[in-house]
Amino acid sequence: MYPNSIKNIIDCFKDLPGIGEKTAERLAFSLINFSKEKLTSFSEAIISVRDKITNCEICGNITEDKVCSICNDKERNNKIVFVVEKAKDISLFEKINAYNGKYHVLGGLISPLEGIGPDDININSLISRIKRDNVEEIILTLKPSIEGETTMQYIKKILENKNVKITKIATGIPIGTDIEYIDPMTLEFALEGRKDI
Repeated sequence: MYPNSIKNIIDCFKDLPGIGEKTAERLAFSLINFSKEKLTSFSEAIISVRDKITNCEICGNITEDKVCSICNDKERNNKIVFVVEKAKDISLFEKINAYNGKYHVLGGLISPLEGIGPDDININSLISRIKRDNVEEIILTLKPSIEGETTMQYIKKILENKNVKITKIATGIPIGTDIEYIDPMTLEFALEGRKDI
């Protein structure tokens, strides 16, 4: 029905989260109206993501360098580490400007049903950081779900004798909601009201 080049771009758009057939078609057809210069710029931006974006070797955040700008920032408190599931979660807390410590991205949650265990996510490097940097507190900010709770309890258990305070952000974040959909004020209150676990 469509030329192959349009079918291919529709299929690519459908790979994005929340994009169905109709939206993918609409996006593909909007590209047809772009100028050649704008299409070139669009494709170069995608290629740049492919070629330049990597994970910070310290915290797992996305970066174009070996170490991200947050880990490189000497003004930030490296004795407190905010543990998140995804790199995108960092930007949410950075926007509220209420935290001046470091971060650690797990890159997933423990989920036995999906075959994801502790070795499949970025926990071992967290333990190494805690020892190396003499971290005093970790703040767990994971999705309020069975997987999030399982991951938090696992981290708590392996850090029992490591002389590090373990807290989690306060409730107020609805059960089953992804952190990325929470408004900034709720995030700020949740951060300020964190609790020991």
